[in-house]
Amino acid sequence: MDRESFREKSYWLSSSEYSPNLPLEGDLSVDVAIVGGGFTGLSAAYHLKTAEPGLNVALLESQVVGFGASGRNGGFSVTLFGLTMSVTALRFGKAKAKEAHLYMEQAVDTTRDLIAELGIDCDYEHPGILRVATSPNYEKRIRQDIEFAVALGIEGIEWLAKDQVQAQVSSPLYLGAWWEPRCGILNPAKLSWGWKDVLESLGVQIFDYSPVNEIVRNSRSNHLKTPNGNVYADKVILATNAYSHLIPQIKWKQIPVWTHIVLTDPLTEEQLAQIGWQNRQGIEDARKLIHYYRLTADNRLLMGGRDVTLSYGANMDKDLNNDIFAGLEKDVVDTFPSLRDVTFTHRWGGPTSATLDMAPAIGYVGDKRMVYSLGYVGHGVSMAHLNGRLISDLILEQQTPITDVFFVNRRTIPLPPDPFRRLIAGAICGYMRLEDRLNDPKITRKV
Repeated sequence: MDRESFREKSYWLSSSEYSPNLPLEGDLSVDVAIVGGGFTGLSAAYHLKTAEPGLNVALLESQVVGFGASGRNGGFSVTLFGLTMSVTALRFGKAKAKEAHLYMEQAVDTTRDLIAELGIDCDYEHPGILRVATSPNYEKRIRQDIEFAVALGIEGIEWLAKDQVQAQVSSPLYLGAWWEPRCGILNPAKLSWGWKDVLESLGVQIFDYSPVNEIVRNSRSNHLKTPNGNVYADKVILATNAYSHLIPQIKWKQIPVWTHIVLTDPLTEEQLAQIGWQNRQGIEDARKLIHYYRLTADNRLLMGGRDVTLSYGANMDKDLNNDIFAGLEKDVVDTFPSLRDVTFTHRWGGPTSATLDMAPAIGYVGDKRMVYSLGYVGHGVSMAHLNGRLISDLILEQQTPITDVFFVNRRTIPLPPDPFRRLIAGAICGYMRLEDRLNDPKITRKV
């Protein structure tokens, strides 16, 4: 086992300090076992230990803490639930779309506040987000989305006209933008590993390189089998998100979807001046298969998205897609022509989790001794932190305002087995690509 191979998975994982914990050896009995060392599991462990300090909590991670989406994402803490507010309303109704957005506002605030209160060094900034219109069709869509949000009674979102957004960030593609000040950007690996330090100070046992190969349940306990040991737990949290299809109890609830990212050298003062990124806002566009981009703490430009890679079965090694990487590098220059000579230093991909109806889901598995959380659809940084508190409440069987949200214990649409799952997922992605091509033909897609 190469204990440093995780560093190849993203710039974030390669550029921050981390010493992996030893894997589980032997048998262990605990009150709560958490499967998965991403933001969901880390936050759940924290809220369990602060609510009930006497609980014996163990966290099992198959690789290292932050190895999955939590160490490879773009580092955006946003209010977006699912695909869009209007899609959520179409699936669940307007009242629940508003409920979802308010939950996500609380999630962004919770993430920011926890980082500040616990003193986690993760390069956190709170610059807001621009959702930019790059074609007349997308300008119309964004304006309609803002009108929809206002009609629901949601505040804090406004339209910026072309001259206003160009004064913030100079790109020939921008025709206007959705502006929302409630958005943070951060280094996700540093946040993951900062959480690990916090949890160990509270007495949480964390085991890296400890994949759970089987879960056996009986009326008395849950038996989690790892390669070199066993955990016997009264209760279990499946904080596995994109890896949930590997767990028989929840395998049909979601499908892993890979998003891809490119990163430049640190931009010079001259380059920054040319693109005029005044306030370091996070940026995304209005496509179904979006682009998202931002500046890092050392002024590298990160761009991700454009298209996705699907995975089936047990293969969770879909990080590299050279066609998407090449397309993203072209998109950076199309967006900011003055960066035509910029050097790209890193390329990586990571898995997110999508349910068939493109909405998150949390709930009990069979009975109240096991809870799962998945389906973040690429917007899990903030949501996972508040979900951790929610999961803690469910495990402790406490009814609170957040345990009553509509997506807790909701009926998910099960994915069919292959080859039908492959056909359905491919058809959905194909439709999204076609719609993007029709609405904004400037950026072609080839994958």
